[in-house]
Parts: sequence; C-alpha cells; structure tokens
Amino acid sequence: MPHVHDDVTGPSGPLASLRVIELAGIGPGPFAAMMLADMGATVIRVDRAEHVRGDKPTGPHPDVLNRGRRSIAVDLKAPEGRDTVLALVDGADVLIEGFRPGVTERLGVGPQDCLARNPGLVYGRMTGWGQTGPLADLAGHDINYIALTGALHAFGRAGEPPVPPMNLVGDFGGGGMMLAFGVVSAVLESRCSGVGQVIDAAMVDGASVLTTALHGLRNRGMWAAPRGENLLDTGAPFYEVYECADGKYVAVGAIEPSFYAELVRLTGFQEDPDAPDRMCREGWAMAKKRWAALFRTRTRDEWAGLAGESNACLAPVLDWDEAPGHPHLAARGTYVEHAGVVQPAPSPRFSRTPGAIQRPAPHAGEHTDEILAELGFDASGTAALRRSGAVR
Repeated sequence: MPHVHDDVTGPSGPLASLRVIELAGIGPGPFAAMMLADMGATVIRVDRAEHVRGDKPTGPHPDVLNRGRRSIAVDLKAPEGRDTVLALVDGADVLIEGFRPGVTERLGVGPQDCLARNPGLVYGRMTGWGQTGPLADLAGHDINYIALTGALHAFGRAGEPPVPPMNLVGDFGGGGMMLAFGVVSAVLESRCSGVGQVIDAAMVDGASVLTTALHGLRNRGMWAAPRGENLLDTGAPFYEVYECADGKYVAVGAIEPSFYAELVRLTGFQEDPDAPDRMCREGWAMAKKRWAALFRTRTRDEWAGLAGESNACLAPVLDWDEAPGHPHLAARGTYVEHAGVVQPAPSPRFSRTPGAIQRPAPHAGEHTDEILAELGFDASGTAALRRSGAVR
C-alpha cells in the first residue's frame, strides 16, 4: 500500500493559494474542509476550548476526517476569543461554519461581522434545512433531510421499508461536497470581482440535486414502478447483489446487452427460452431467482476470479478491511497509509498539481501557540489569552 510522507514541507495541490478558517463542527463541514485541505488549501480549524484534553495527547487524532489542518482552541463566547477568530478572518479567503442559523451572528462572527473585516471573504454556511424556510431553526440529521427530498424513498427492496444509505447522501454528497464545490466557485468569482459572498449550503438542496438523473428517468417514464422494482434499485436481475456459496456477495451491473452477454457466457447462466425480453419487468422476478440459485453454487472469490478482467460487470463486495488490498485499488493508490493510519487518498487526481494529505488530524488546540504567533502575538500576549480562558 502506498505510504504518504507525514512531514509535508508546504501545501501541495491546485488550491495551495487558498486560506480557510473552519469553525469546528461534525460531519459535512469537516468533510468540506478536508476536501479543500487535500487539494492544498491551508486550513485552520477553530476548535472549542472545552474540547482540549487535560493531558497531552500522543500520536495523531484518530478521526481522519479532520486531516490536513491545524487546530486552535478558542472560547467564542469570550470577547477575546471572538476577536482572535476575526483576526484569523483578516487573512483568510474562506470561512466555513456548520451551526444552526443565527448562532454565529450571536457570537459576533457572523457574515456581516466577518465581511466587514474582509470584504472579499467567502462565508460558507452548512446546515441541513438551510438558512431560510419553516424548518430552518429545527434539529435534524441526514436521514431526515433525505426523507424530505424523496431520496430516501428510493433506497430499499421491493415490499420493504426504505433503507438509509448510511449518511453518505445528505451529510457528505449533498452537504459537504456541495459546500466544497460552492466554496471553490465563490472564490473564483471573488478573485475576479474583489467582493465576497455568503454560501447557503443546505443538505436538503444538495441531496435533491443528487437525484436529478432519477427525475429525468421519471419524466421519461423509465422509473415508474414502486421502490425496488426499477432498473437501478435492485429491481433488475442484471443490476443486483447476490449471495454466494460462502455467504459473501457479488455485485452485478451488466445493463448493456454486450456486457450482459459476457456475464452470461462467463457464468454459464442458462436463459429461460420462454422468458420475455430481459428489459421487460414482468420477467425480472423469475430471472432473479435463477441468477440467485446460480451464484450460490460458487464462492465470492471464485466468481470474481472467473469474471477476471472481463466486461461482465461483476465485482466482489469487499468489506472495509479487504478493499484497500484489492489489486486495482492498490495499483491506483486509492487507499494510502498516512501517520500510521490507512485511509482513503485525496480525490480527484490532477496531472500537474496533485493533492496530498498535508498532515494528520490535529488534537484540539494542538497548534494554538503556533497560530497565535503567526497573528503577531508574542509569548506574553499568548499567555494572557490563555489565562483569560479565551484560548487553550
């Protein structure tokens, strides 16, 4: 497995000129900050002062979602803490926050406060419901956001309740990734106009955008059946997960006729001569039973070996421990080892300005003194802030 050097001397990647302040949160906000850091942005994470451990931690923080940035621990409720964050804003291109609407305003680090200090700042706001609307001030989680958009309705098998796809659709795809895209878009505009703006990144909006292609299929009458009975939701026998003889699984995605023919040839599947056309839903249930019986005759790895490097569109379903060692992922360096921890590598890839894991995840407040020194605080000034409890 590729090993990434832990002591990077300077930012590497297409966003190396970007300076980002991240007000610490959970889930999608940190994911957006990680994506920016992976692409070379200098990211300072503002952790809560109360999250600093009493003992001195050893080794990197285990949460790789926080990789690539330094941490300063601040009490935002203290005037000196607020002023410290505003001083960071002075030299930043971007600020990211994931509080409920109105929280940063009450703390004195809202959009108006920050843009008054730095008119070119991009202020990224990450919430589930958005900054406006009847639900804006209410609590929620990924499962709630994707439920409201219709996305959750589509996940699951026929005749069974919807199955949450973990928190990949709302938090990370519709949330953090959309925020990162919004940040880069707004920075490009700001560097032309010299004027910053506020990004309202809502998971309900982002999750809805992720379903655009499915809406297109529905509009064309190609996604009209109930959940679990359509082309891509386990309805079709050639787009399904099957159990093998050893209790493990293979995933089949042979939609196109030539790929399906290759799958049939390699597996020895016996077509039912009386079955309707394979794209006809009426024959799918019986075909799935025949495929299921066939796949139970060999182990997962036997089927994967049989398919080999063919166009049969058959892949083994690997677990978390198996995936990094798969020959294809290993050859691409899809997983890397950094600071002694195996984790997904930065993505996407660039031919001239490749991204990289800049540094391991920090402990809260690990770089407080270092960051304050960069802001111009001498030892006595830093000590005074610490004594006041504004930073830790």
